[in-house]
Amino acid sequence: MNDTADLVRSWRRQRGMSQARLAELAGTGQAAISRIESGRDLPTLALLERIAAALDCRLTVSFTASGETACP
Repeated sequence: MNDTADLVRSWRRQRGMSQARLAELAGTGQAAISRIESGRDLPTLALLERIAAALDCRLTVSFTASGETACP
């Protein structure tokens, strides 16, 4: 699994929402939500923004340093 999959699934379940309902609110299909939650598909930033809004969450994107090179 990846972090995106885990977070979408976790927030959806915390809200007591089905995949179909989340898909409806986010303007996508239930199959797309299933693929995202299973880690088979990485959604676009635009879709992530719609999913976050449907879940009443704020989307935050960040970069973190890996190894010795720091990100500015």
